[in-house]
Amino acid sequence: MSRRLVAATIILLLLAAAGAGWWWTTHAPPPVEWQGYAEADFIKVGPTQQGLLTSLHVARGSRVAAGAPLFDQDDTNDRASLDQTVRQLKQAEAQLANLNAGGKPTEIQQAEANLADAKAAQAKVENDLKRNEEMVKTGGVSRQLVEDQRADLRSAIAKVQGLEAALAQLRAPMGREGEIKAQHQLVESLKAAVAMAQWRVDQRHVTAPAAGIVADVLARPGETIPAGGPVVSLLPPENIFVRFFVPETRLADVHSGDKVALLCDRCPADLAGTISFISPQAEYTPPVIYSEASRAKLVYMVEARPPRDQAALINPGQPMAVRPMPSPPIARNEPGGAFR
Repeated sequence: MSRRLVAATIILLLLAAAGAGWWWTTHAPPPVEWQGYAEADFIKVGPTQQGLLTSLHVARGSRVAAGAPLFDQDDTNDRASLDQTVRQLKQAEAQLANLNAGGKPTEIQQAEANLADAKAAQAKVENDLKRNEEMVKTGGVSRQLVEDQRADLRSAIAKVQGLEAALAQLRAPMGREGEIKAQHQLVESLKAAVAMAQWRVDQRHVTAPAAGIVADVLARPGETIPAGGPVVSLLPPENIFVRFFVPETRLADVHSGDKVALLCDRCPADLAGTISFISPQAEYTPPVIYSEASRAKLVYMVEARPPRDQAALINPGQPMAVRPMPSPPIARNEPGGAFR
């Protein structure tokens, strides 16, 4: 081999190396990207009791606020039960008030008048007795009269005491303590029964547990719905998330709480989410993201949830691409004392 040929070969090798270096510097490796799709946790709203569906207040695709009416069931029987229980409660409360009440006002007034008359008679006997006890010393009255008046005084005192006891009885509750306590318990139990009956009536008129979109209506008026049977499928925005699959070799790069960029057709550039779940078990690449490049690879399912305001931009089932976002720099306390 001549020197000229050797020199030409070396020059060609140098040019090839330079070209390869230029291509490497101008063509950066593709970013790390994982395939997935949007998913959602739907809320299946149904009645707590079996009953006839009488009306629907929403349609598929409509937006509802939390607490907005969704549907009604026939509540005729429950309202009748509530009315009956309320009347029983009023009767028990009236009986309790009667047991707690004393005598009639007119009876109490009559007893007070009788007591006042007896006290006046007692005072008159006391005054007469006191005067005659002084006169018996001088012989102005007989001792027998004084003894009779002392007996009259004892009788007057006993009469006053009896009338005082009768007045206290009229003012006291009519029922005994045990009867009143038992009636109190009956009133409380009927109050609980009224609350239960009212709850059953309220359950016949179902409202939205959260704000969202009506994804589907699963029953129509005229159908008898079993307890727990779904009538409306509701999708709150906060229940939308992205499910993607990370290869086993990159599992160490993802952590719960990490931010990830979410990409899809016609999605905003700043669409992002936070990793909320990482499956502890490996699986093969699911068919929904099957490709020749990813088949037969072990992957881990990961879920990321976007903020509520951005979640409404994603539709369940929509293909998504996910890219990791760089973590923010960690501030370190330098020797000078200030954080950088």
